[in-house]
Amino acid sequence: MTAAVEVVLGSASPARLRVLRQAGLDPRVLVADLDEDGLIAELGAAPPAEIVSRLAVAKADALVPRLDSADAVLLTCDSMLHLRGELMGKPHTPEVARARWKQMSGQSADLLTGHCVTRIRDGAPVDRATDTESTEIRFARVDDATIDAYVATGEPLAVAGAFTLDGLGGWFVNGIDGDPSSVLGIGLPLTRRLLARVDVDVTTLWAPDAR
Repeated sequence: MTAAVEVVLGSASPARLRVLRQAGLDPRVLVADLDEDGLIAELGAAPPAEIVSRLAVAKADALVPRLDSADAVLLTCDSMLHLRGELMGKPHTPEVARARWKQMSGQSADLLTGHCVTRIRDGAPVDRATDTESTEIRFARVDDATIDAYVATGEPLAVAGAFTLDGLGGWFVNGIDGDPSSVLGIGLPLTRRLLARVDVDVTTLWAPDAR
C-alpha cells in the first residue's frame, strides 16, 4: 500500500490552519524563523506580487532542512495589503495599526497572498510551484473612535493589512472581489492548482474522516 503524502503547513497562522482543516486536510505545522522585514528591504522596488511570492518561497527554503518526511508537500504563504502603491504587512504596534486604518477607511485595496507548494521526497525538495492571489477589499468608512476601539482589542496588530475578514475586522469590510480563503491566508483554489503542478491531487490529501 502506498504511504500517504504528509501535508506540512509552514505557518503560525491560526486562520490558515483553520482554512485547511475545514477543507479536509490535517497538516503538521512548522514555523520558519525568517527576517521578513529584512527580506522585504532587500527586494526593494520589486513588483508587489513578486514580493509576497518571494517571501513564501523564503519560508519554504527555511523549513526544508527541518523536514525529514519521506513523502510530503510543504505549503507556505505570505500576505500583504497593497494600498495606493504601498505594501502593508503586520503593523505590530497600536500606533502603526491606527495610522493604517486611517488610510484604509473608506478605501479599496488589494490583499496579495503569495503561495508556494514544495514537493518533498526523502527530506529533499524535488519540485515547486508558486503564484500570487489578489483579492480586492472594500473597507467601510470608520471614525476615529471605532478605529481606536478595534486597535485596542489587539487583533489588528499581528495580521497582514491590520484587519481580519473572519474576526472583529469583518465588521468593517463592506465586501470583497475574489477568493475569500486567500484573504484568510491561503487560497484553496490556487493551492489546488499548485498541487496539481507538482503532480499531487488534492483529494488524495484529504483526511480519512473527510472522504
